[in-house]
Amino acid sequence: MTTVPQPADHAWWIASRAAGVVALVALTASVVLGLLMANGLPRRRGAGRVLLALHESTALAGLVAIGVHGVTLLGDPWLHATPLTIAVPGTIAYRPLWTGAGIAGGWLAAALGLTFYARRLVGPKLWRRLHRATVLAWALAIAHTLGAGTDAAEPWLRAPLLAGGAAVVFLFLRRVVPGDPKREAPPTSRPAAVPRAVPEPTSIPAKEAA
Repeated sequence: MTTVPQPADHAWWIASRAAGVVALVALTASVVLGLLMANGLPRRRGAGRVLLALHESTALAGLVAIGVHGVTLLGDPWLHATPLTIAVPGTIAYRPLWTGAGIAGGWLAAALGLTFYARRLVGPKLWRRLHRATVLAWALAIAHTLGAGTDAAEPWLRAPLLAGGAAVVFLFLRRVVPGDPKREAPPTSRPAAVPRAVPEPTSIPAKEAA
């Protein structure tokens, strides 16, 4: 007699899978929103504030989901994960390369997310340079999903992966590759006013002056 698997027997594993999908979607959305702002898109009034709020919200949601994704693995009886193996890349027995990529990407995303609140301390220029590494954290998350994810071959996951990946690659290249000068940021200072030419006073003949 064949035993039908019960979802309750794999509750921790299902919870971790769900949290991983949420983390990937939220991280992808946050990266896309950040690249939209970096490219100055869209050019509507007030759009920047809306995008910034969404960028922060999706980033925080992604970080929480990453934490849940890792912690719930501790309850999976098949994986036999420990706090060490979910925190240190390469120490887990299950596909160590790809799981290690996910762990490294999670730590990188967490570190970059926290720098947002310390940008005044590190300075805006350094913070922007550090923040560009968010794309690397996203790439590590994609590699982790494709290499270690049990749902990586499912169409319902592949479709948003391809769509989000195409958007990230396009916006990233649009940002870093020189292109149309119309995309350049407008000047921050107004052009200096050109002084009007003042006509020289004409001399009055002596007869008229008299």
